[in-house]
Amino acid sequence: MSYKNYPMVSRVVYGRGSFNQLNDILSPKRKNVKAPFIFLVDDVFKGKSWLTSRIPLSYDDKLLYISAEEEPKTSQVDALVEQIILDYKETPSGIIGIGGGTLLDLAKAVALMLTNKGEAKDYQGWDLIKNPAIYHVGIPTISGTGAEVSRTTILTGPVRKLGINSDYTPFDQVILDPELTKDVPKDQWFYTGMDCFVHCIESLNGTYLNAFSQSYGEKALELCKEIFLEDTLTEKEAADKLMMASWHGGMSIAYSQVGVAHAMSYGLGYLLGVKHGVGNCIVFEHLEEYYPEGVAMYKAMRKKHDIKIPQGICADLSDKEFDIMIDVALSLEPLWENAIGKNWKKTITRDKLKALYLKM
Repeated sequence: MSYKNYPMVSRVVYGRGSFNQLNDILSPKRKNVKAPFIFLVDDVFKGKSWLTSRIPLSYDDKLLYISAEEEPKTSQVDALVEQIILDYKETPSGIIGIGGGTLLDLAKAVALMLTNKGEAKDYQGWDLIKNPAIYHVGIPTISGTGAEVSRTTILTGPVRKLGINSDYTPFDQVILDPELTKDVPKDQWFYTGMDCFVHCIESLNGTYLNAFSQSYGEKALELCKEIFLEDTLTEKEAADKLMMASWHGGMSIAYSQVGVAHAMSYGLGYLLGVKHGVGNCIVFEHLEEYYPEGVAMYKAMRKKHDIKIPQGICADLSDKEFDIMIDVALSLEPLWENAIGKNWKKTITRDKLKALYLKM
């Protein structure tokens, strides 16, 4: 029996105001004055000087604002890598992602593709990356996705929506500063929080479950219940705890896997461009058969916070479009095996998935 030798984020700093330490953290990592740090920043922070004025730019460093309106694409990664290679003679000293899951995944992917030849789509899958990434730092400004801690970077490519899963993907450094999440709109806060909640439910109910995953999953679930179902926390306490829930939720799937909601959400994301957090919510509404307790708890959370989930997004799709979504969902075999077991193909049929998608 051989066990997965799992890579962790090697350094993490946590605390309100810890973002101010960014310069101290980056300075020793600068290779020389011609090797810049490239900051990929969610464009919602354009003009928000409370954040941008604290980004320590010097020498040839570059700040690139990137929209997170759409899920990250392999073509977008390739374009960023090409831009960086053309603009600078030297390989950058590092890539710093500041934003939600989209920005963090882009930062991880760009750091990987600067040292691995070819296109990002060639590396969608498990353990296809051969060379270590350049130094990369993740700074989440919204909590829940677990992108700050995971060994994957979720990308939509020309034929599939699938992560670059590799031992070289995790960040070298993460800064967890709950202050950075203060302006997140309520529905967005809920969707990404539910991404974390679903991570826990799928991990804790999966066939891959083990004591390692369970210890993180149970902690994250406990925090989610406190944040989304109880009225005991101040806004600050809730923000602090959600950042920790996100970390633990990400770790809970590190040594196991996600399940049905994620597999089907990838189908929605690939075909319709539905963002991952809200996609999980749309799917999870209909998964009582697989996660009865989790779905009941989710519905109580949604009701308590008065969140509207998009309805009828699959109402007008053609058979061909359903087939595309079903193909994407079924291609994620480890997720189905975790959710259902080794014989999952006997019960998870195309008709079964189509019937579920038709409810959405």
